[in-house]
Amino acid sequence: MNRTSVRKHLLAGQAPMSTGIVHLGLGNFHRAHQAVYTAQAGGGWGILGVASRSAEVADAMNAQDGLYSVLELSPEGSSISVPGVHTGAIVAAGNPAAVVDAITAEDTRIVSMTVTEHGYCMDPGTHRLALDHPGIVADLSGATPRTVIGQIARALERRAETHGAPITVLNCDNMQSNGAQTRELILEFLQGSKAESWIAENVAFPNSMVDRIVPATTDTYRAAAYELLGVHDRSPVPAEPFTMWVMEDRFTAGRPAWERAGAIFSDEVEAYELLKLRLLNGTHSLIAYLGALDGHATIPEARATGFIEAAARAVLEDEYLPTVTLPRDFDVKAYIASLFERWSNDALGHRTQQVGSDGSVKLPQRVPEPALELLKQGVMPEHLALTVAAWLCCVVPLSGFDPGPHARAMVDPARERLGALAAQSRSTGELVRSAIGQVFSIELAESNDFARRVTDYVAVITRDGVRAAAREAARSRTSRPHASPAA
Repeated sequence: MNRTSVRKHLLAGQAPMSTGIVHLGLGNFHRAHQAVYTAQAGGGWGILGVASRSAEVADAMNAQDGLYSVLELSPEGSSISVPGVHTGAIVAAGNPAAVVDAITAEDTRIVSMTVTEHGYCMDPGTHRLALDHPGIVADLSGATPRTVIGQIARALERRAETHGAPITVLNCDNMQSNGAQTRELILEFLQGSKAESWIAENVAFPNSMVDRIVPATTDTYRAAAYELLGVHDRSPVPAEPFTMWVMEDRFTAGRPAWERAGAIFSDEVEAYELLKLRLLNGTHSLIAYLGALDGHATIPEARATGFIEAAARAVLEDEYLPTVTLPRDFDVKAYIASLFERWSNDALGHRTQQVGSDGSVKLPQRVPEPALELLKQGVMPEHLALTVAAWLCCVVPLSGFDPGPHARAMVDPARERLGALAAQSRSTGELVRSAIGQVFSIELAESNDFARRVTDYVAVITRDGVRAAAREAARSRTSRPHASPAA
């Protein structure tokens, strides 16, 4: 790909003038979301993309003058565009010092991140910095930092030492109160540092919510991009047409005019966050785990299966929706309808193994709080228990149970730890209680009723199959009044 051949597809009319944003996490989501908003905003804001470990995307972009295509796919048809806002791409693992230098640079006014939940080295139970994490231990020892928190913290420390320009740290990951959470993690890392007072006066940590379904790139998508673009793109990004970005308007050193691209600036970000984390992400996870256990490769295949759609509607309407406060003037009926439409996008083919991966990091953000809220009301969250059971059956199947190829392909940082727990446990119930306590929360593990219900569902899945477990959960729905989307 070259700049001349794709000029007609560029979202911005000119190349960025300079690097104003350093973005950590050069994955498909960033390239189909924040990069597209920044291109559509105009104003010459360039982005230096930082890949965590793999050089594949960075090498492809650098070989293509920083360009790549975004392929929007829907049953109605496809379209293609080229954001053209990256000033370069580097790999953090190969040159961690360059990352710190880039964030420290005077021209850098925003450092943003999409490194997924496990990239923050948090203790899932306390949401505090995991000081025993090997990466954090190494970063605190004075070595060139390699974790995201360590790199940002050391860069802020250097800016403080030189009385540098203000900067904004913009978390774009699926974490509740993600800006405030990032601030706390960085301050824990820098505890006792002289930089703390400078950060208080010069660094903003706005909360944000991002939303777009973006699958992994495959040769099928490369071929589709070539057909539409007319040139070979080594690293196109497939994406659904839907996109959403909500954030607080708190930036200490300016920002692109993202509202021109449709971004929403709001003082109700937390409400949007919970809406997305629970109704979208939480339900999406259940679809993925049930789908994988039922042999479905993609989310659209799973969603089109009757028992999975029924379970998805039940967990969304009965268990997630009653635990959120809606933003002002928000049309929840239309939002729920859009979710099921998006999960049906068979042109996208989002894979169950991708959505189900990293459940031990994602689910603690989605399940414990609504489960505990319902339990305190005397209501058993049957489909949240089913979510936890299905996840366990995917990543740590009991002896003799085959979860299928799509579940086996899921990546989970807790898989080895959970396997050790399974080997030590004397019963399924003991494994379930230990897993809930270590991955979710002690409070949820101490709920005997919830742990027993998860154990029941694990037993049913392994003995009679996932459809039998879903039928049992469905019976609980018909036995009590449930919430309506109109509520």
